[in-house]
Amino acid sequence: MPALSSPICNFNWPATDFALTGVDGKTYTLQNSRGENGLLVMFICNHCPYVKAIIQRLCEDCQELQSYGINSIAIMSNDVKSYPEDSFENMRHWAKELNFPFPYVIDTTQEIAKRYNAVCTPDFFGFNHQLKLQYRGRLDPYGINRAPENRERELFDAMATIAQGGKGPEKQTPSVGCSIKWA
Repeated sequence: MPALSSPICNFNWPATDFALTGVDGKTYTLQNSRGENGLLVMFICNHCPYVKAIIQRLCEDCQELQSYGINSIAIMSNDVKSYPEDSFENMRHWAKELNFPFPYVIDTTQEIAKRYNAVCTPDFFGFNHQLKLQYRGRLDPYGINRAPENRERELFDAMATIAQGGKGPEKQTPSVGCSIKWA
């Protein structure tokens, strides 16, 4: 299956609300997920090789972004009937195994993925403190390849800039990954 790329950032697009169940049994909304300086909304899944390749780096960056007042939430929107590896039980197992520093929630109706116009996993939406979109790019330039110790951190740097000034970088490189698996 060919890789898809996320569209270019639609600056200042307002975040769409949601109420989704997390692997911890709690319900997460836009308001109870946001940080003081913004929110990173991520569409990921368990089975995608692109997500698997970056998940450790992503966890590290999301953990560190908390100190900047940026919270993160990961949404799984794939059709679990066709892709059972992405089931809620498997989501719970994976989040525990990797000690996710963010809520991992399921979008069973795929409505939230549609509202966000998510196209691939991973797909990143970086919002400022006003919940206006400022980043729609990739994690880093390494993709499925191993990253060096002193790796470039495009997503992290963009979100840190957003935390400090409310605006994202003008130059952004789209994320690449597997398509959302629509029912």
